[in-house]
Amino acid sequence: MQALTSKVIRRPVLIVAAAAAIAMGATACSGSSTPTAAQVKASAKAQATRLAGELRISPGDGGKDINPGSGITVKAVDGKVTNVTVKSSGGDPVTGTLAPDGKTWHSMWTLGVSQTYTVTATGTGTGGQQITKTSTFRTLTPAQTFQTQIFEGYQQSYGVGIPILLTFSAPITDKAAVERSLEITTSKPVVGAWYWDGDEKLYFRPRDYWPANTTVSFTGHLDGVEAAPGLYGAHLLTQTFSIGRSLIAVASTTSHRAQIYLNGKLTYTWPISTGRPSLPTPDGTYVSVEKGNPVRMVGGGAPGSAGYYNELVNYAVRFTYSGDYFHSAPWSVVDQGTTNVSHGCVNLPPAAAQTYYNMSIPGDPMTVTNSTAAGKWDDGWTMWFLTWSQYLRGSALHQAVVAGPQGSKFVDPTTLPSSAATAPLGTSAAGNYYAGAA
Repeated sequence: MQALTSKVIRRPVLIVAAAAAIAMGATACSGSSTPTAAQVKASAKAQATRLAGELRISPGDGGKDINPGSGITVKAVDGKVTNVTVKSSGGDPVTGTLAPDGKTWHSMWTLGVSQTYTVTATGTGTGGQQITKTSTFRTLTPAQTFQTQIFEGYQQSYGVGIPILLTFSAPITDKAAVERSLEITTSKPVVGAWYWDGDEKLYFRPRDYWPANTTVSFTGHLDGVEAAPGLYGAHLLTQTFSIGRSLIAVASTTSHRAQIYLNGKLTYTWPISTGRPSLPTPDGTYVSVEKGNPVRMVGGGAPGSAGYYNELVNYAVRFTYSGDYFHSAPWSVVDQGTTNVSHGCVNLPPAAAQTYYNMSIPGDPMTVTNSTAAGKWDDGWTMWFLTWSQYLRGSALHQAVVAGPQGSKFVDPTTLPSSAATAPLGTSAAGNYYAGAA
């Protein structure tokens, strides 16, 4: 019994030992080993490097003195770009567009000068793997910069003829680059164009008068724009203002009447007296520049001469820089409606002048017709002297601007439908500043 028991006890031990020997033999014959932590890390790094190579960011990581005009581009070699985020040291947001095929993303506007940017791009590789890549670089610091001022004030209201008026601190030679950096957002659809008046003034005017009660937001993405060799913008210019009700005045030097249209309806017809034959009020479609009550008016030659005058005038609305106004003239009431006796202004009865003054805001269209004198360009805001086709020729791009709630874009003007607006309520008449223009 003991011998049998001994055999029974040892047999499993022998079996276990044999199994272990077989296992050891199998391990020895396989020739493999468990990867070390360092090997796993190196393999993962190599895989990440390979995948990262399927996304390419320009400018590359570590770049310095980068031209801000080049922007940022992210390309997928074989897969697709899924998301791009950009952080700048200045905090300005950077937006861009992804191509319909998902292969390329490019920033929309120029980058800012003297800024550090970090780009984080994600995408998918050929096998659908998720890829992430980053690039940090810095843009150049220019030796020269320019500044830009806009006339319109924040949340101020203007008439339907107001132009957007920009003034630059230095002459601009790459006018097309500056135009491309400008964006207009409007609460109602608007078609317009930019017009260069020399090298330091740029105006936006709608093709027809602005729609009444429109909110307008302007953004000049000028930071990083090279406007002349070595001259860069270093600022983002923004402004929001509104277009108010429509108030349009038409003064005839021959009928001696002023017609006042409020919101498209003839509301007042007033007797007037315009410039005497020796000092005719010039023809043209202007817009109101400013108003004052009273305004001191001095002119007519040297003090003591026969034509000299120095008077305080009430309820005066200015439309030329040279000094033409719609204003109250109690001294010429007897001539208003029949005879032109003023020094060039449009004389109104006191009550009428006060009514018009109280309604007037900068940008209201004011047209003088049938005069023996032609209007002069730049004597006031004379943008409405020009027809639409003439105005387009003042753009460096020769493109129209189509604006709306989503922003603006440049378009070929020949692709736009014809305007249905008519003078004097919807737009200005062609040749309105010519002498004798009706």
